[in-house]
Amino acid sequence: MASSNFFLLTALIALVATQAMAFDPSPLQDFCVADRNSPVRVNGFPCKDAKDVNVDDFFLAANLDKPMDTTKSKAGSNVTLINVMKLAGLNTLGISMARIDYAPKGQNPPHTHPRATEILTVLEGTLYVGFVTSNQANGENKLFTKTLNKGDVFVFPQGLIHFQFNPSYDKPAVAIAALSSQNPGAITIANAVFGSNPPISDDVLAKAFQVDKKAVDWLQAQFWENNHN
Repeated sequence: MASSNFFLLTALIALVATQAMAFDPSPLQDFCVADRNSPVRVNGFPCKDAKDVNVDDFFLAANLDKPMDTTKSKAGSNVTLINVMKLAGLNTLGISMARIDYAPKGQNPPHTHPRATEILTVLEGTLYVGFVTSNQANGENKLFTKTLNKGDVFVFPQGLIHFQFNPSYDKPAVAIAALSSQNPGAITIANAVFGSNPPISDDVLAKAFQVDKKAVDWLQAQFWENNHN
């Protein structure tokens, strides 16, 4: 009797596991335009009723052909992100994009996208770009860097810390990025570590960065801003 019960339990677990893996990650309809006013909370946005969808749900006059203001950011850059929050038709489609403007010597500081891989194309100017691997078995975090010129393409793997820097003293740069999520998210490392609200304990940060607490206090007192709009 015990062996029979064990067999039935094993079969049930196998059945449940099979059902758990039998999902379809692809869209199951032509589109699912985001209903951002819905009180329903899901991973993403619920779909607007198809009869209420119109062509403007898939359109945005984003002015991505125009230079963006880089003077308001201490980093000397401006990221204009087009995600599902701005373009409802992106919901469930797994893509978004951004125009990034760099002042001379401007940068998009080290950051990560927790939900997306990024592919970057340089439209104007030159960029020095790179990413760092996660912790490796040998204790290293390997850095991959490249200098990109107009027309060049570079990929930043999902979740890894990466950056872009305009090395020119007198010429701006422009890039277009495509990301594999409708809402990729961004964690700017310095902002998150030293500009969190409430602040991370300076005891924690002093130990983590192996510096004096006064250095941490000074960094936390700076104005950490977002270069996204």
